[in-house]
Amino acid sequence: MSMSPFQALACPLDGEPLQLADNVWRCAAGHSFDIAKQGYVNLLPVQQKRSHDPGDSKTMVAARQRFLNAGHYQPIADAISSAVLRHIEEPPTSGSSPLSCLDAGCGEGYYLRQLAQAAPISQSLALIGLDISKWAVLAAAKQDNKQTPTSRWVVSSNAHLPVEAGTLDSVLCMFGFPVYSEFSRVLKAGGVLLQVEAGPDHLRELREIIYPTLKPERSNEAGVPEGFAHHSSENVRYTLALKGAEEIADLLAMTPHLYRASVEGRARAAALEELVTTVEVRVVQWLRV
Repeated sequence: MSMSPFQALACPLDGEPLQLADNVWRCAAGHSFDIAKQGYVNLLPVQQKRSHDPGDSKTMVAARQRFLNAGHYQPIADAISSAVLRHIEEPPTSGSSPLSCLDAGCGEGYYLRQLAQAAPISQSLALIGLDISKWAVLAAAKQDNKQTPTSRWVVSSNAHLPVEAGTLDSVLCMFGFPVYSEFSRVLKAGGVLLQVEAGPDHLRELREIIYPTLKPERSNEAGVPEGFAHHSSENVRYTLALKGAEEIADLLAMTPHLYRASVEGRARAAALEELVTTVEVRVVQWLRV
C-alpha cells in the first residue's frame, strides 16, 4: 500500500481549487491557509463556526483515542475497510489513480488508519480526514507518520466540505451528521457513501444503567437521499466486555449519552468496575448516481 496525499482541496471562502506551495494552501484569489507544524490545515472560516470551539473537546477526543486504540470497535473498522476496498473493480496497475476516501467527521483518525492498514500493498490510497473539532484533527495528525502520512488532515465542516466537486471515490460518515448534498457534490459518479448508524440495541446495557427508562427506538428508515441509490446494508453486532472504571468512562465520554444522562445516571456508570454491553451498528452503502 502506498500513500498519495489528497490534493483536490477547495478554498472554503470561494470554492476555487487550492494549490500547495511552501507548506501553504492558496487559491487564485490569494486566500491562503498554512499547514500547522503538526501536519494539519484549518479550513474552517470564522463565519462557518457556531461557537468559539466547536466539536468534541480535548477531553472527549482523548477518551475516544484510548477507547478505539484498545481495539473495542475493531469489528466496525474491519467492516468499513472491507466495504471501501470491495468497490475496487479491478486490481490496481502501475500508474493507476489512487483510491480517494474522505472520513467526514474523522475524530482522531482511527478508521482511516485502519483502512490504510487493511489495503493491499499494491493499492495506492489518497485519504482525507475532516472534523470540525480542532482537537480531534490535531490528535489525528499527531498520530500520523510524518514521513509517510496516512491522510490529509483538515479542520472543517460537513456543511461546507473544502473539496473539489466529483473528486472522491468514497465518503465515510461514522455516527456523524450527514450532509447528503455535500457528499453527493464531492463524490464521483458511482462513488460510495458509507454511513454507520447505531442499531436499536447499541450499548443497551449501558443505557439501561444511566437512564430511568429507555425511549422507544426511532426508525432509521429515512428514505433514499437525493443523488444516491441504495446499494446494501449490513449489521455488525457483538458483545463487548469492559473492565475497569476508565474504559467504561471512556466509552461514555465518546457518546452523546454523556450529556443526555442525568447526574445520577452518570454516577451509576462511574461506580461500575466492569460492563458487558451490546455493540450493534448498521452499515449502509449509498451509490452516487
